[in-house]
Amino acid sequence: MNPLEQRLKYKFRNPLLLAEALTHPSLGHETQRHHFDNQRLEFLGDAVLQLIFTEWLFDHFPKDSEGQLTKMRSRLVSRDGLKLHAKRLDLGNHLMMGRGEEASGGRLRGSALSDAYEALIGAIYLDSDYVTARRIVLTEAREDLESLDVDPPDANPKGQLQEILQAITPISPSYPIIGSEGPDHQKHFKARVVWNGLDLGSGEGSSKKEAETAAALDALKKRIWEIPVLNESFVKPANNSPRTANNAE
Repeated sequence: MNPLEQRLKYKFRNPLLLAEALTHPSLGHETQRHHFDNQRLEFLGDAVLQLIFTEWLFDHFPKDSEGQLTKMRSRLVSRDGLKLHAKRLDLGNHLMMGRGEEASGGRLRGSALSDAYEALIGAIYLDSDYVTARRIVLTEAREDLESLDVDPPDANPKGQLQEILQAITPISPSYPIIGSEGPDHQKHFKARVVWNGLDLGSGEGSSKKEAETAAALDALKKRIWEIPVLNESFVKPANNSPRTANNAE
């Protein structure tokens, strides 16, 4: 078994499926030669993951409405959610990709990691069966499933934002109050959310907490951390940091 198979506790009968799941499209684009890539397996894996999580949520939350179940599933299969699974498997270091993509931070890019995770699940499904794929997915997602809140995922935008950002670096966002107006009994506050030198969003409210929550919601809408030109800068730690982006959890 290779290290990834050991981590999954699964041995591929067809190693070509694993190779296909780990091949980023940039490899073929850069070499101008025909290479299989993981896009078709990504398409399949997305459907398999949707079914696995839909079935699990349906069984474990029998009193929840369709809308609540949909919101919980969306959180589980979001790019950020799947990226966390990929990072736990150290999937970025197993990807085969073009030199240009790698040099631009491709092994840390959320889209590359989440796509590869979907492709990996699609490959496992083809190599074995649904029951095996389901076992592996639910084992990997156990921590997320156990902590899954029945409240809508947008009920705690500050917590959701912190979870996303700390999957990139250990640095937590801060919420400076940048202004207030009105009499003491009817104050109106303005807040920003700042992370690793980036201004992610702003918001207003009748209390500091409300303004911070609005700023977090604005940041979740803008998703500035996903802009490629900024990706390389904010994954690099400061000179005095004892950790690197590669070993951040």
